[in-house]
Amino acid sequence: MTAPSLDAAAVTAADRTRLFQLVSVLLTYPDAELLGAGDELRGAAARIEHPRLRGQVEEFLAWLTGTAPIDVQQHYVQTFDLRRRSGLYLTYYLHGDTRRRGMALLVLKQRYRAHGLRLAAGELPDLLPVVLEFAATVGPGEGEAPLRQHRRGVELLRAALADLGTPYHLLLDAVTAVLPGLTDADRKAVAELALDGPPVESVGLDSLGPDSPGPDELGGVGLAPYPICPSSEVTR
Repeated sequence: MTAPSLDAAAVTAADRTRLFQLVSVLLTYPDAELLGAGDELRGAAARIEHPRLRGQVEEFLAWLTGTAPIDVQQHYVQTFDLRRRSGLYLTYYLHGDTRRRGMALLVLKQRYRAHGLRLAAGELPDLLPVVLEFAATVGPGEGEAPLRQHRRGVELLRAALADLGTPYHLLLDAVTAVLPGLTDADRKAVAELALDGPPVESVGLDSLGPDSPGPDELGGVGLAPYPICPSSEVTR
């Protein structure tokens, strides 16, 4: 499924910051605090000036605040926690549970530290809400670099959510609309990853040093196998 195109140059830096900050919150688990903040969330969405981006977020919020909390929470778990293909950990899409993923996580962690960002205990640096918060806080250029570097992973997630028909796809459609477009090489790589999934061979990470993530931190425990999805989803 193809996301509608948008002239990213027409989106102001302030709108990018508002969008990334709000989506970073909306992609977290919908606990009582989040679900009880409907007025504040709608107010934040109203401050997004670009009409299409604002409309996508407001459409999502209409579902979020108009659905029974237990149903929203079950939907979130089923969407993000029980399916590898729609998990929120970006490095998994490209590297699976391999040494390369451990290196990618370490690079992200070091980038955050350089800007004074400290992760919560047990929080992985490739979690999309964290990556979006970093982009919103640091701004274009360095702040959005992780999103650009993991553009293929973001696209795989967007395509998976669109295929599932979940309202969460509205948020990913908005985010990808303001990111650099996919190159032909990106589209080919994304299509192949969508069909085959990421690498599955696990290797040791001990050589990465004391800051490297342990096996249990890689987000793969208890998840269902990576399913096949049609390559047509990722032609954009």
